[in-house]
Amino acid sequence: MEIVGFLAPWLLIGLAVIFISFSGGPGRARENYLTRGSGAFAVIIVLVYIGIGVAIPAVVIASRGTREGNSSTLAQKTLRDSSGDIQKGKVLFSESCAACHNLDAVNARGVTGPDLDKIGKVTPGRILSAIKIGGTGQKRMPANLLQGTNAKAVADFVSATAGK
Repeated sequence: MEIVGFLAPWLLIGLAVIFISFSGGPGRARENYLTRGSGAFAVIIVLVYIGIGVAIPAVVIASRGTREGNSSTLAQKTLRDSSGDIQKGKVLFSESCAACHNLDAVNARGVTGPDLDKIGKVTPGRILSAIKIGGTGQKRMPANLLQGTNAKAVADFVSATAGK
């Protein structure tokens, strides 16, 4: 889809160049455009613009499919556990962590912390340790940002969703 989005403007520029060259140069092209020159060429240009205007959105819509990840589908999934900690963790993560970390499960796009979907094996213990000491201990993340059951809920949520 990105290819179509990239090529569409260039295709339109190419059509404009063709129009100018078939009209006999920029001056004649302007004259033909203003005086409604050849009717066939005007119809072709209109059909091309309509075709591109319908084709590009149709291709974009058709290519969406039912993907998960960076879409609202995964963000709206309800994770099930017996105690409700994962849902609580999702809310706490969105409130406390999403500004810094990337996590597809909540469409978080933080800029300072690591992408939790790409840090390797994520376990609740690893997440609890990072919350307790402040990430890797480089003082980029506040230590003990969450505590007790809140930290455990976030750890359970992140370990259940990161990289999936």
